[in-house]
Amino acid sequence: MHQHVIVSFGNDKRFEYRLTPEEVAGISGEQARQWFDRQFEELECDVPTPIGKVLLVDRILSVARYAGEPRFRERADWAGQFARNAAVMTGREVLRVDVEKNTISY
Repeated sequence: MHQHVIVSFGNDKRFEYRLTPEEVAGISGEQARQWFDRQFEELECDVPTPIGKVLLVDRILSVARYAGEPRFRERADWAGQFARNAAVMTGREVLRVDVEKNTISY
């Protein structure tokens, strides 16, 4: 299954990644989760939740927000890793991360 990850920061600041099955084949769900855990800590993300638990979609959205549009634009290698790991974690054919609206949709 081909996967499509779209990360949007509003005002035509949109990054699209079309992934082939081969591009995500070597990444397990656990590896993807660990990658997001590391990024969450390195970027010092903060997601206040009443129950203290950070959900998968919160983690993906927070990493995109705290990384910011410049990182997606200037660090294509990192952005590609973000897209591959997000695709593996969600297992969805299409994943839309809208940072400006603070939403994720499938």
